[in-house]
Amino acid sequence: MNADLDTAGIPPRLIPCNDVIWEIPATGDMRVPGRIYATKELLSSPGQSDVLAQVRNVATLPGIVRYSLAMPDIHFGYGFPIGGVAAFSVEDGVISPGGVGYDINCGVRLLATDLHREDIEPALKRTIDQLFRDIPAGVGSSGAIQKLSRRQLETICVRGAAWAVENGYGTPADLERTEAGGALPGADPSAVSERAFARGTDQVGTLGAGNHFLEVQVVEEIFDREAATAFGLAEGQITLMIHVGSRGFGYQICDDYLGVMGRAAAAYGIRLADRQLACSPVTSPEGRRYLAAMACAANYAWANRQMLMHLIEKALLRTLSLSPQALGLRLVYDVAHNIAKIEQHTVEGKAMTLCVHRKGATRAFGPQHPEVPAVYRSTGQPVLIPGDMGTASFVCKGTRQAMEETFGSTCHGAGRVMSRAQALKRARGRAIERELGEKGIVARAQGRKTLGEEMPEAYKDVEAVVGVMGRAGISPRVARLRPLGVIKG
Repeated sequence: MNADLDTAGIPPRLIPCNDVIWEIPATGDMRVPGRIYATKELLSSPGQSDVLAQVRNVATLPGIVRYSLAMPDIHFGYGFPIGGVAAFSVEDGVISPGGVGYDINCGVRLLATDLHREDIEPALKRTIDQLFRDIPAGVGSSGAIQKLSRRQLETICVRGAAWAVENGYGTPADLERTEAGGALPGADPSAVSERAFARGTDQVGTLGAGNHFLEVQVVEEIFDREAATAFGLAEGQITLMIHVGSRGFGYQICDDYLGVMGRAAAAYGIRLADRQLACSPVTSPEGRRYLAAMACAANYAWANRQMLMHLIEKALLRTLSLSPQALGLRLVYDVAHNIAKIEQHTVEGKAMTLCVHRKGATRAFGPQHPEVPAVYRSTGQPVLIPGDMGTASFVCKGTRQAMEETFGSTCHGAGRVMSRAQALKRARGRAIERELGEKGIVARAQGRKTLGEEMPEAYKDVEAVVGVMGRAGISPRVARLRPLGVIKG
């Protein structure tokens, strides 16, 4: 337990609303309260007092609406906490790169197949090895397609996943099952630096490193049969999950605009509780330009995941000697985890246009929302929450309550409890690949360091994290997916 926590394990000045919702009262320069979704046990995780200070800091920003929100997977980030959600009035609020993060539109894409566990188990190692060979992974990895021209990159910035589909890497149905149709409006390539374009020329169709992964999974348990049927999921079915974002392209855009926003905040007289909260008014020239560049990176990420889906299908067909019809690979859904979007929400009975920052948080729109694909509109949006590579991932669903309480947002994963350096220290002398193998999980990585950094103990209990949001009525569980094989950079 942290020394700065009280004897109950709860950071001071937190007011319980119920057993999974806590509030930080608006004091000092805070314009709104903080609201945290967590259990007592999750709140006593290491480093939570520093994270709660970030929740308070976000609450001081101009134009913030209702709450500075924190999901149960919350951990320390740049400016905003990872696992943080904040909505700002477009009229008098701000946009902040720290509220999106460096890995713009890091997100998850879930693929379903017509295969069952018994179909793939005899060839599991061979399949993972083939995927490892065919999916470019690791720091600085290059794509499986030739370097893109400047014109092609600019088209990707605007068209997103549609660029990949139009070039034979998918079908129009994929776009229907991708958040925002795989392309944010308002993207402007002229807002992107030459350095970012240089970094993006050869990274479409790459997995990268860090916490990015490709997993082969089995649907282990169904919790909501009606929603699972709508999503096309059944027990024993083989699924694949892609977790990656905009790579060096998005990183550079964030880096470029942090300096711009730092100067803008001073120019507009915005007082910052933390300089990492650098921001400008949403409607300012700097704010509009960042949104245009961020949309380019978000669209790049959707093209990247669309391309990876194509490469995965090719590898599976080759390894398993199946026809496309027998494999039955199809997209369940694709969601963004790091993004800021202009959305319409009802706040205290009033319709408002908001700039919703989701940093390490997932959209969870409820039933009948017009942005939910028609095929899922009766159930709510599929919500994809990856865990650590040794336990499980979850498919959940969005709810009307999420729309009312969290601007249609929920958690995005397990959430780290160790820094990468701490995890490497803990992993010293251990064979993480062998430990995973003893659990029946085939792991492949470009380096042993990555497996150490991403070992299961480095993360919170994903069951507890997902359970909080289910108990709160925000994103109930639909299915648990257990890993059979994982590829890391």
